[in-house]
Amino acid sequence: MPSRPILIHALALLLSASAVATAQTGAGASATGVRKDLIGQVAEAEQKFIALAEAMPAEKYGWRPAAGVRSVSEVFMHMVGTNYMLPGMAGAKRKPDVAITPDMEKKVVDKAQVVELLRKSFAFTKQAMLDVPDDQLDTAAEFFGTKSTNRAVLVLIATHAHEHLGQSIAYARMNGVIPPWSRAASGGDR
Repeated sequence: MPSRPILIHALALLLSASAVATAQTGAGASATGVRKDLIGQVAEAEQKFIALAEAMPAEKYGWRPAAGVRSVSEVFMHMVGTNYMLPGMAGAKRKPDVAITPDMEKKVVDKAQVVELLRKSFAFTKQAMLDVPDDQLDTAAEFFGTKSTNRAVLVLIATHAHEHLGQSIAYARMNGVIPPWSRAASGGDR
């Protein structure tokens, strides 16, 4: 009989795979190949970001691990800003439904507003990733002064989301907040 940690890990992997499959039925449903996989990864990050943003107490949104490091709300708002900015580097033409300002990371700190902006920004990003035509994935893109391709920008969108998801998980755990999917998978407080 497998040990409990192995069973818990297997269940967590199953739940994660299920989340990706469910996520891919949204904006990425008509995507194929690598784009479908990337949109699935962004959708998985979205679900976890929203769950963490909702689980984190409002009074902890100003918490930061050290001076000069982004606070909880600043990390969430950083994701909002980049979710609107990065797709444009891959040629996405849609205009965001949110006015992006250089200081919004520091100014938008209300939990309900942050969660709503996260939702909108991820919806925009997934649709924008879908809107980049297949025949333009190899098109040259300018990425902060570096030559790249539209495909590489789409990959960066997914990896960037997971980078800051990891940061947000660490912030949550440092504040005694167990990621909701982790709690559900283990039946406890892992």
